[in-house]
Amino acid sequence: MSKPTALITGITGQDGSYLAEFLLSKGYRVVGMVRRSSTTNFDRIHHIQDAIEIVAGDLLDQSSLMDIMREYQPDEVYNLAAQSFVQASFSQPVLTGEFTALGVTRVLEAIRLIKPDARFYQASSSEMFGKVAEVPQRETTPFHPRSPYGVAKVYGHWITVNYRESYNLFACSGILFNHESKRRGLEFVTRKVTHAAARISLGLQDKVKLGNLDARRDWGYAGDYVRGMWLMLQQDQPDDYVLATGETHSVRELCEVAFARVGLDWQQHVEIDPRFYRPAEVDLLIGDAGKARQRLGWAPEVRFKQLIEMMVDADLENLKREHATRA
Repeated sequence: MSKPTALITGITGQDGSYLAEFLLSKGYRVVGMVRRSSTTNFDRIHHIQDAIEIVAGDLLDQSSLMDIMREYQPDEVYNLAAQSFVQASFSQPVLTGEFTALGVTRVLEAIRLIKPDARFYQASSSEMFGKVAEVPQRETTPFHPRSPYGVAKVYGHWITVNYRESYNLFACSGILFNHESKRRGLEFVTRKVTHAAARISLGLQDKVKLGNLDARRDWGYAGDYVRGMWLMLQQDQPDDYVLATGETHSVRELCEVAFARVGLDWQQHVEIDPRFYRPAEVDLLIGDAGKARQRLGWAPEVRFKQLIEMMVDADLENLKREHATRA
């Protein structure tokens, strides 16, 4: 029996790298789509690059997506590519819409026209809930996005539902709450804090500037969440699922845990900078993953404190290695 083929857009990102590892462990042929760019960073997948196939494609280019579908005939398609940094979406709202909203339509069109039996996963986001209508948030909670990124994700979510209902595609959306790891980009607050705590403990800097310390998020581990993505595409019927821990923690708590890991008092090193406040803030996100638990058998395994400590430890290790290499 031949290996199933999975196509991952955004394979060089945090989620893409963990998903690629997971699918390889399940015996998949993994094809990763990347944009032709002089700045493409393969660091997150360097250790598995020989085991996967990289293909050039672009969410802005319909013909490239159709060519990939035609050549690789994937059984499963995971659309993880997006302009995924919320803060940047305020300064680049049009580009965010092109990638994060219309890009989903282009992938779905390529599937509909070339490989309609492929199973499709769309990376939806808890940022779609924005100004929340209820706590906790579940699949039926109304959306009220508070950023161009959140708005674009709502479009991507509903166009996935539309193609499922209009063309009978096996199309699912995973409404994932914040999920982090040592592979998180430095622009995200979790990694910004863990990296700063590590650097400060090594005497490489003294302060870190942050925005709203009272913002609360439901933070889980990326490695747990990619397993949920895969489970969604193994079901008899396509559906949408919230993946979350069901716990909420503030940025302040994040600082406490990260700095405590290196034996420091966060209050001595964190400064508030109004530049890091968003024009429209999302104050409280906490998910109810009851449906995923019941139907998929999914549950997160890594808890908040363990996650942040893992990230601090990894940043410390990387910084020490860099220092040793320079020396």
